[in-house]
Amino acid sequence: MNKLLYLVSALLFTTSFFAQKDGFWDKERATTKEITLSAGKRTLIKTEDLPVGTTEFVYRITVLDENQKLTSSLVSVLKAIPDPTGISQGTAGAIHLTSAISGDDKCTFALFQEANAANLFLKEGKTDRACWEQKEKVNKDAKLISSSSLCLTNLPNLWFGFESQNWVMNQKIVLEVVPWVDYKASRGWTKQNKKELEAEITRLDFVSSLSKKEIFSGEFIDLIIGKYKYKEFKDLLPSEKANSIQNLAIQAVQNTKQMNDFLEFKRKTAWDFYKKNQHQKAIDYILKEIVDNKWAQAKDYSALGDIYIETKQFVKAKESFFKATQLDNNQLWYQLKYANALVFNEDISEAKEIHKKYKSNNIDVKTSWIQQAKFDIDFYKSKGLNVDDFKKILRILD
Repeated sequence: MNKLLYLVSALLFTTSFFAQKDGFWDKERATTKEITLSAGKRTLIKTEDLPVGTTEFVYRITVLDENQKLTSSLVSVLKAIPDPTGISQGTAGAIHLTSAISGDDKCTFALFQEANAANLFLKEGKTDRACWEQKEKVNKDAKLISSSSLCLTNLPNLWFGFESQNWVMNQKIVLEVVPWVDYKASRGWTKQNKKELEAEITRLDFVSSLSKKEIFSGEFIDLIIGKYKYKEFKDLLPSEKANSIQNLAIQAVQNTKQMNDFLEFKRKTAWDFYKKNQHQKAIDYILKEIVDNKWAQAKDYSALGDIYIETKQFVKAKESFFKATQLDNNQLWYQLKYANALVFNEDISEAKEIHKKYKSNNIDVKTSWIQQAKFDIDFYKSKGLNVDDFKKILRILD
């Protein structure tokens, strides 16, 4: 029977040793405490704070007679068990964790996640609010407590409450606790913490314009939690946080291939300024939000040119329309606008050449070059602009 048990435990241990490691035994924040407990008395031991990301922990309790010492620490034993998940929580884990050294003295104990519950045990011996209880009198015990236990719902705190079962003699109790820290969980992003990021998303003005909002939200959250631990994110200065959120939000838009929706929102915002006759705000917005970020397309430079014409900034209009033609030289709309800007800049001969080249074409399926050219002239006149030089253009069109 013993040989069979050894064979099974060896097989289980080998399987666990080669298992995927998703975390580590945190020996730096392990608890090792030795106390002397008087006969029939109770005491509390508060563990070292369990680190963020603790998904399991192992405890070992050994009750010693006088002058006995442990031959090896729990941390050294755990070196043989790299991963508490899966198979090593079973027989193999139990075999390797149980200490062979103990005395004849015995105790009972319970684990508490709240100070009030622990203190109630100390005063009255009540264990109804314990997250784990060992009612049987033992002189040694070792267990792995997993994330399914209530004992891990109030990190970082944990109290062990002991009650001596001796009638006369004092007893020594050695408590060892070693947490298993999951790499992913150690970043501190709980479900509740992620909801804070969802609140940040609602404050981003462009999100409502996205066609795939949920996909964007998931990508944005992944980017934030990939770059920052929760505490790091919370400790950012307001200006740092705002800058990071903006940059990662844009990256999320790009990663989810929704830049067109994003830019259309920017264009609509600029257009809203224009409709309110806030021309400078419209110009500044396009320059800052689109051009400076190197997202500008032909239509953006065309929009700038239109506003520059209307505000008599003819040189800037000419430059903007020229950039539009460079980015999309097949769109005759931009060629016509560039020709109009040339007239306002008194480059009449160059404007005439463009009109001669394209006057037999249509701007779109319904509008001819000539129709649009005449419409533009009437529009400029309605805005109070001097259109005298366009008479020279009309001769070519007629």
